[in-house]
Amino acid sequence: MFRFLTRWEPQLYAILRIVTGLLFALHGTQKLFGFPGDQPPAGSELMIAAGVIECFGGAAVALGFLTPLAAFLCSGEMAVAYFKVHFPQHWLPNLNQGEAAVLYCFLFLYIAARGGGKWSIDRERK
Repeated sequence: MFRFLTRWEPQLYAILRIVTGLLFALHGTQKLFGFPGDQPPAGSELMIAAGVIECFGGAAVALGFLTPLAAFLCSGEMAVAYFKVHFPQHWLPNLNQGEAAVLYCFLFLYIAARGGGKWSIDRERK
């Protein structure tokens, strides 16, 4: 029924990769610089490390640069975030506010397996 989208699959995947990476990078800039928003930058070493992975990993995924490695690191960070922060509250993501962590984890795992694709630096370097 929706086979008309098949011809746009490479472009739609690229948009998914770019938007996911940019949104994730914004989480990193919030932790590192308090921007965007009016929260102060993170103070703990663990949150600063998370901010670095989110900021630079998200930017790398958005650009399609070393995509499998960057996406795999981002996926792992989200798995750790889920089990360290959300899971102790409850095992169900919709009851522990962990839906975003789970979604990012599996999106990045898919991107790690799929690679940069169209409109990526990785593709241009081949």
